[in-house]
Amino acid sequence: MMSASLSILVIDENRARAAIIEAGLREAGHDQVTLVHSLTGIARRIEEAAPDVIVIDLGNPGRDMLEHMFQLSRVVNRPVAMFVDHADGDAIAQAVEAGVSAYVVDGLRQERVKPILDMAVSRFNAFARLTRELQEARDELEGRKVVDRAKRLLMKQKRIGEDEAYALLRRTAMNKNRKIVEIAQSLLTAADLLGDDL
Repeated sequence: MMSASLSILVIDENRARAAIIEAGLREAGHDQVTLVHSLTGIARRIEEAAPDVIVIDLGNPGRDMLEHMFQLSRVVNRPVAMFVDHADGDAIAQAVEAGVSAYVVDGLRQERVKPILDMAVSRFNAFARLTRELQEARDELEGRKVVDRAKRLLMKQKRIGEDEAYALLRRTAMNKNRKIVEIAQSLLTAADLLGDDL
């Protein structure tokens, strides 16, 4: 559920449509609502406002306007709910690829604003969690590769088995109060400097 303490930036050149969104947000208990009615310098305005959530209402945007908004949503790293009057499948696919959390076609009604924002925040958080987990998995895989290379180096230089090489890395990491992957990377860096084959 979306917290009422969130700051929300509403971007809409049409003041009447912006008023509908603002009314829906205030009715839902959100009092930190900032309205922006011009797209000029919008990236700077977003940076200054530092909102938790961004709502963009474009009405009937052209291709250039959509592309500009999609580029913007890629860099803001915040939940973005985008309202348009109509869209084709290509625009929807671009919105998803750009990281727009909610892309709503012909759905701007006051009573729908809160549930759509709740969904946008939930989808953004879920996507951010998946991205973080994917990065952690990549880091772990890269760490394993580093440890495996360090084990091979130790096995070759000290003429020991794989288990002994790992035990040596582990023992050194414990003695130095560091992670095994850090010790392995240090060993590989030193071997590289000394010109030892890995």
